[in-house]
Amino acid sequence: MGAPQTPKAAAEYQRNALAPGILAAIVLVAGIALVGQEYYLAVRFVVAILAVIIGWFAIQAGQWWWAPVMLAIALIWNPVYPINITGEWLVGAHIVGAAVCLVAGALIRFRRTPAA
Repeated sequence: MGAPQTPKAAAEYQRNALAPGILAAIVLVAGIALVGQEYYLAVRFVVAILAVIIGWFAIQAGQWWWAPVMLAIALIWNPVYPINITGEWLVGAHIVGAAVCLVAGALIRFRRTPAA
């Protein structure tokens, strides 16, 4: 028999932008293979939507400085008025965008409110 376990205290912070940040990074890295293909439009939609979600979580968390960064990502990958970036610049933009989404997802955090 082991020592009695004490209940763990709930985390003081929660990272709501982490899952969308990881998903956006996965889509951006996988999207490199789809550049120029028919399915690249889906990459644009997913990245733009996830960037807006991450930006909204940043505003809710009071970390407004992430909002313009996520707005830039949403504008670069927007499917309605696509920005024509090609070649190595587009691959670099995918890699930088993936890194930014991961960092934003890890750093945007909310103070957890106690349950009533």
